[in-house]
Amino acid sequence: MRKSRTVKLAAVVFASACLCAMAIAPARAEEPDFFGFSAGGYDVNDDQTAAEFRVEYRSDLRFWRVMPFVGLAGTTDEAIYGFAGLGLNFYLGRRVVIQPNAALVGYHEGNGKDLGGEFQFRTGGEIAWRFDNWSRLGVAFHHISNAGIDDPNPGTELLVLTYSVPFTKVPK
Repeated sequence: MRKSRTVKLAAVVFASACLCAMAIAPARAEEPDFFGFSAGGYDVNDDQTAAEFRVEYRSDLRFWRVMPFVGLAGTTDEAIYGFAGLGLNFYLGRRVVIQPNAALVGYHEGNGKDLGGEFQFRTGGEIAWRFDNWSRLGVAFHHISNAGIDDPNPGTELLVLTYSVPFTKVPK
């Protein structure tokens, strides 16, 4: 019974967020869109640690100040996952960018950690240094979990180094 309510609640929240986002006309950001390349550790908090490699596209469209992104990641244990989500940039001065974000994840464990199902959630954030050419070098930390929708629900933590390069012409 609890599992059914959790799934329904997650579906209602996600559908509501999508409807709100569609009702608001997207705007172009003051920053360009980015391609991000990441490498680091998967399951850094547990005993199934593997290397992770990730590519990500961060759009320059904004809904309010929220930025959509999509990506694909894989580990040396043959786990692979695709994700799509929303992030929000906060600036500390001209150089430091902090970005909390959340994403929906499609997960295939391969020979990696059993996260309890194919449908997962990823939450976390990144702190990055922005260079004069708008590229960024940062550290990202994320948690992936099925939020109790499936059993087991061990979750995992990811710690990666990320380099993001502008994909379009940078603003003046």
